[in-house]
Amino acid sequence: MRNDGRTRRVGESNWAGNHAYGADAVRTPRTVDEVRAAVAAATGVKALGSRHCFNDIADSPGGVLLDLSRLDIPVEIHDGTVTVGGSARYGDFAGQLHAAGFALPNLASLPHITVAGSIATGTHGSGRRQPGLASAVSAIELVTADGGLRTFTREDGEFPGLAVGLGAFGVVTRLTLDLVPAFDVRQDVFDDLPWDAAYRHFDEIEDAGYSVSMFTNWVHDVVDQVWVKSRVDAFTDRPGLFGAVPSDGPRHPAHAAGIPADNCTPQQGVPGPWHERLPHFALAFTPSVGDELQSEYFVPYRHAVAAVRAVREIGDLVAPLLLVSEIRAIAGDEAWLSPCHGGDRVALHFTWQPRQTDVEAVLPVLEERLAPFEARPHWGKLFHGGGLDELYPRMAGFRALAGELDPDGKFRNPFLDRHVFGG
Repeated sequence: MRNDGRTRRVGESNWAGNHAYGADAVRTPRTVDEVRAAVAAATGVKALGSRHCFNDIADSPGGVLLDLSRLDIPVEIHDGTVTVGGSARYGDFAGQLHAAGFALPNLASLPHITVAGSIATGTHGSGRRQPGLASAVSAIELVTADGGLRTFTREDGEFPGLAVGLGAFGVVTRLTLDLVPAFDVRQDVFDDLPWDAAYRHFDEIEDAGYSVSMFTNWVHDVVDQVWVKSRVDAFTDRPGLFGAVPSDGPRHPAHAAGIPADNCTPQQGVPGPWHERLPHFALAFTPSVGDELQSEYFVPYRHAVAAVRAVREIGDLVAPLLLVSEIRAIAGDEAWLSPCHGGDRVALHFTWQPRQTDVEAVLPVLEERLAPFEARPHWGKLFHGGGLDELYPRMAGFRALAGELDPDGKFRNPFLDRHVFGG
């Protein structure tokens, strides 16, 4: 195989290093035409973004991976929308939006991830009234299996199936996102929320800000931290939060593991632009802990307190493997395979120590505990799986759409066969 700087043999892995890609080659196209040619020539192909998935969803064993990080697509800001390349990272263009007077309604906890990868896996931010990132998408440009280029918009009936596409339909080269007027946010952290108060006042805590996150290891007598991100123009001052007290300095979610707060976005009520407060972690630093694994489960909002209680019952099993867990609410949406399809959800996120064998042994127990609460796993994180057809009422429609756009299964892989197509 010729190595011309755009093709290289695989000896590469995902962000966490827990999955080595099984593809025969990685190519780095610089134009959409090069993407089209690579897709048309391949028998199996998948796109790579920031590689922040913790499983094999983006792999193409025996096929080709397209590293889109060098794809040259300019940011185009219009009146109320922005069009970006699928490989663009949110943190790369958020400042440009703010300078033009615009904002995205929400961001994930780290701005380092790509737009296309985030959308494809149903990634989200936090906020009881803020839906996941896919809800902002109004148009998708897609390279299909024959190398063709198609654009789908919200007016197309199949669009809700495409939005959280798991890479099953093609390679996303451009997306158009809805914008809102720019706004400022302040971030206040509260320590030591009593669990009884968290249960009794769950709705009020989730309504305390534009975005709210609770951090715990499940075995302490209190919720370690509550991060409340408030729009400055809607801020309500409070001396405490149902027994939790304001922090006396910056906090890191995994502070109990000895991680300093250096890579976190500014706290202690200092106002700043939306894109410098809605994420937990700053673009200039390694996000979260770095050397970690992740899992996440979404339960209907009505089951939130019961699901949290169920996890606490096995806290002694979970805590020894944890760096930290996060509890946060997300508004519902209509994307067929979005974890929040059909109604508001609460996400229970687990940032694990890099001990995959031990983590994989715990996941079936955790999922059994959460099964009565209709828990859906995050597509891009570690999960055991099973019964997903029952959790996603539009799964059959998704499979049919994939069959239309990719009749020979060029974009299928072992992950999709296990969890979507039943192979």
